[in-house]
Amino acid sequence: VLRRFSAIYKIEATLRGKSPERRFEGRQLMLKPLFDDLRDYLSKNLARFSTKGKMAEAINYTLNHWQQLTYCLLDGRVELDTNTVERSIRPIALSRRNSLFAGSDAGADNWSVIASLLETCKLSDVDPLAWLTTTLQKLAAGHSNKDLDSLMPWHFPKIAGRNAPS
Repeated sequence: VLRRFSAIYKIEATLRGKSPERRFEGRQLMLKPLFDDLRDYLSKNLARFSTKGKMAEAINYTLNHWQQLTYCLLDGRVELDTNTVERSIRPIALSRRNSLFAGSDAGADNWSVIASLLETCKLSDVDPLAWLTTTLQKLAAGHSNKDLDSLMPWHFPKIAGRNAPS
């Protein structure tokens, strides 16, 4: 199983940075057969383990969540795993203790929304300070609440000289 996942990740590494269309094509051509092989292997070997054992539990869990596990095969924009998101929220998780001193539940809620938006800026290759400054200025100038989506980080200009994540 580990060798199969290792092969999947090696191929995915060659697709990283490509357009969503190219990633989709490459995954269909190279990853789908490996995922199909993995599913067949797990299905065939499930009977080797006690139905109450941890191995059978892990195999059943994987097979029962197969659609979610292989969703990346359907959309080239979707990452193979959640590592990028987990890395981006790590600073938030590390500073979670600081939110205990936010002053109130509403303060903690506001802090978490702002922290999430700033991390979204980073993922969208947008300067967080420039985005926040511009957004607050527009809101203070009376920007319509009906058009808040236009203020989201993914609508803000990218940092010059850098490429946005694919």
